[in-house]
Amino acid sequence: MREVMIEDSPHTTSLPIVRATRLMGGKLLGRIGTLEVRLARDADEIEAAQRVRYRVFHEELGAQAHSAGMQERRDADRFDDVCDHLLVFDTSVDAPATEQIVGTYRMLRQDAAESAGGFYSSDEFEFEKLVRRHPNLRFLELGRSCVLPQYRSRRSIELLWQGIWAYVNHYQIDVMAGCASFHGAVPAAHAEALSYLAHNARAQGAWDVAAVPARYHSMDLMPPEAVNVRSALAALPPLIKGYLRVGAKIGDGCVIDHDFATTDVFVVLQVREIASRYINYYGADAQRFAA
Repeated sequence: MREVMIEDSPHTTSLPIVRATRLMGGKLLGRIGTLEVRLARDADEIEAAQRVRYRVFHEELGAQAHSAGMQERRDADRFDDVCDHLLVFDTSVDAPATEQIVGTYRMLRQDAAESAGGFYSSDEFEFEKLVRRHPNLRFLELGRSCVLPQYRSRRSIELLWQGIWAYVNHYQIDVMAGCASFHGAVPAAHAEALSYLAHNARAQGAWDVAAVPARYHSMDLMPPEAVNVRSALAALPPLIKGYLRVGAKIGDGCVIDHDFATTDVFVVLQVREIASRYINYYGADAQRFAA
């Protein structure tokens, strides 16, 4: 769930591969004002989303890019071909659709992950162990989310959530999961926020997910009594706060991603645990667009 979303939203979730771009036909999944959200329809729109990701992750935030990515100015990897790409368009821009894309979220369903040899997050966290513990549930990995600076508002975030909720309903997803990031590759710089997560938001029992041993860093950097809840919450990245609000839990340990200069945690969100007030908030539009 590596992400760049600045504003908080107050309401911030082995079968043959069947791509959502075919099943959902690139149809509209949500609309707020001039902004619309739907899945990428073709390779051109996916490449446009990769260029948006490059602008945010590499040009704005300084993530390392391989030589091909730098030449083409695209953030891309092998998972893009098996993922579905949720896109936000600003339809007020008088330009082709590929130039209207202002935000994106990448979604990897369990069946596609199996064909790709695993989930993106598995390099950092023991995601497959979680999936094996719940063989009857459908998992969805979320990641690579970003919004261009001028569109980082409550409206854009809510629209992405609306699209995700329509997608989750369409595919009857049971669990959403993936990495979420703190900016900076020094966990101690986020000691209070990470400690808050360790003490108050940990996944338990069959839902716990640990960082892979070779990359594990403790999040428990301060004793509970030393954590100021208000300042810890204020220091959390907006997307992590959003996931916590709807009922998500955090795995065991954090991981340093040197390529992206981030400190990553693992987020697990059972769809059935999403608070009813959030389901009611997104439900009407999601059911309408997912139908």
